[in-house]
Amino acid sequence: MRFLTFLIFLCTPMVLAAQDWEDRQIFGTADDRLRVLSSTDTSFFAPILEDFIKTNGSVSVEYFVTGTAELDRRFRENAGDFDVVISSAMDLQLKLANDGLAAPVADIDHPDWAQWHDRLFAFTSEPAAIVVNPRALGDLPTPRTRQDLIQLMREHPDRFHAKVGTYDVRQSGLGYLFATQDARATETYWRLTEVMGGIDAQLYCCSGQMIDDLIAGDLIMAYNVLGSYAQTRADTSDDLQVILPSEFPTTMMRTVLKSRAAPQPDMAEAFIRHLLNLQDIGDPANFPLPPLPAIENNEGKTTIDLNPALMTYLDRMKRDTFIREWEDAIVQDD
Repeated sequence: MRFLTFLIFLCTPMVLAAQDWEDRQIFGTADDRLRVLSSTDTSFFAPILEDFIKTNGSVSVEYFVTGTAELDRRFRENAGDFDVVISSAMDLQLKLANDGLAAPVADIDHPDWAQWHDRLFAFTSEPAAIVVNPRALGDLPTPRTRQDLIQLMREHPDRFHAKVGTYDVRQSGLGYLFATQDARATETYWRLTEVMGGIDAQLYCCSGQMIDDLIAGDLIMAYNVLGSYAQTRADTSDDLQVILPSEFPTTMMRTVLKSRAAPQPDMAEAFIRHLLNLQDIGDPANFPLPPLPAIENNEGKTTIDLNPALMTYLDRMKRDTFIREWEDAIVQDD
């Protein structure tokens, strides 16, 4: 039995390496290794990981990146393969914690509104945005609201045919979260979805691909793109303009949890404390993501609350109904 356990331990790194990942990198050279499963692009997290290793010299970090829905599936199937889980899909993260897959991390000085039962901790505040390619948009007015977006597409259907992108909510956990929260907040969401369907909107798994196609000119506009990713690219490109809908931007909080089956539980806890401390300091050199506000402030925006209501649309029947209505609106098969 001990030989079998040893064999499984040896094989786990090979199994993880053999899987398809959007990215997988190792930071540091120490034998003791923390495994972080994340939906956040490595470029955003590299400074955080390097700073953690700098203050914890006997540790290395293996950083795995995949989409939010795939992250949830892989972690549920193999929780013991990972120490820390980071995702922008707040609802899926909360369900992981609620289902007993997150271990508590006690005595953390963190706002009550940004954590759940000492098991799930929010550490960024990031809006969904309308993103346009100004060159491709040309002389048309820049949309400032969802209604502006609807009007533009209705008045210029040929111009925008197959040139507008948004999440495929069947594939993207974050896209599904943004869509359900939009639908709860305003009836405009369904009108917008129907209009996008009428002009053959292009559907994407993730923000990065939408941004790439905007810069390439394959898209003119994209809806509900993750604002932090878009703004980072816009800072170095004249082909992107990031617009937060003036009526309200839907704003999510990226969250982190410690795996209940973490192979390195102490190291996982140290990493979460380090991450939250960096968020508090707010040094862009070491924390390039938008930090939480100093206090909870929902004035002028819609921040998705970290509470059990988040899991409403994860109910199987409610999800099936929402997906069916979304498909009817946006796919519009002839």
